[in-house]
Order: sequence, then C-alpha cells, then structure tokens
Amino acid sequence: MGKKITEQNNFYYLTLALVILLLCSSFEQVLTTGFLDFLLQGVTVFTFIVCLLSLKFDQKWFRFLLVLAICWAVVSVIQRVLGIKEADIVALTLMFTFYLGTFLSIVRQILMTGSIDSNKVVGSLALFLLLGLMWAIAYLMILEFSAEAFTGMTQLPWADNYGKATYFSFVTLTTLGYGDISPISPVAQVIVYLEAIAGVFYMAIVVASLVGASQSNQEKSDG
Repeated sequence: MGKKITEQNNFYYLTLALVILLLCSSFEQVLTTGFLDFLLQGVTVFTFIVCLLSLKFDQKWFRFLLVLAICWAVVSVIQRVLGIKEADIVALTLMFTFYLGTFLSIVRQILMTGSIDSNKVVGSLALFLLLGLMWAIAYLMILEFSAEAFTGMTQLPWADNYGKATYFSFVTLTTLGYGDISPISPVAQVIVYLEAIAGVFYMAIVVASLVGASQSNQEKSDG
C-alpha cells in the first residue's frame, strides 16, 4: 500500500483486492492441492487486511469484521495443524459473514452518505464482486453437507472447489447459465435462483440509487 488509504480512494483498494482473490481462484487447474490451499488462504488473509483498512472509517463495522478475521485465522490454523474437517465449515461460515459485513458496510458508505464520486462508483463494483463471492461460499458450504448437490462439482476440500464455485456463482449472478454446472438438490436449486434474482435486482436498485443520487447532487449544485 504505497499510497495511504483514505475515504476518497478506499474502494479502489478494496475492489483490487477482490479482483486478485478472484484471479487466484483460476489457478485451480495448474497448482497442486496443497499449494492451492496455501495460496488461497494467503490471498484471503490479504483480502481481509485490505477490507479492514478500507473500512476503518466505519467503526461500527470495523470492530465486528476485525473479530471475524481473527476468528477465521485461528480456525484456519487449527484446521491446518489438526486436520479437523468440521473446521472447514466454520472457516467458510466466518468467510461468508465477513464478506456480508463488508457488503453492508459498503452499502452504508455508498448509499447513505455524501455525494456520488468515482470512488463510490468503484465501490458499487466491489458490492457486485462480494455478492458473487458470498454465493460461491454458500455453494461450497452446501457441498460440505451434500456431496451430490451439483453436477460438475464433487465433494472436495473447499480450496479445490473454490474456482468452480466462484465461476458458477458469477455465471448465475449475471444470468448467463451455461449449464456445465447445475444444482440438483432442492436446497441448491433455491440458493441458485435466489442469486439469479439478486443479480437482476442489483442493477435495478444499486445502479438506480447511484444515478438518482448523482442527479440530486447536480440539481443542488445548479440551484
């Protein structure tokens, strides 16, 4: 972080960290299982740190997210040392909650404060990426309990399925629906169509809110 993170550029850093995390998920086919797991955990730690630094201006959420990040780190160490399978479920739950908290904090900063600028527009992209990541983690959690919940994905350590789950999540969020991965179990089917609905309404709600706020600011400056 050569440049100091401020309220005027924080979402640029946060979005970049999320993009790096997504790029790492594409290494699934070229890295060995052990190294992929190590890489994803390392990049996840990096993403958590950037998220915390970017959201430090929202103290209400910052303290909560800091606790979640510490708990995730402890659980990840326990899982790596002791190899307890249940620790994966706890770690995924903490990751999901962390990204959800990050999402709500960004919503609070973008839609409920001040005028619209380029930083907040980039923040709206971060919101979209977080939506995809949260649903990807939800799919990984479903696989932990139901090995045959999806065609095209089998029950493996979460790091090995991370790339496929992320790919499927964003394909669903953007309503592309290629069909190479499909939900089979009723729970998986419900979660999938809820994501498709969220993807459609995201554009209608968040983008419309940004445009409306921009127009309102323009009218005030003209007045």
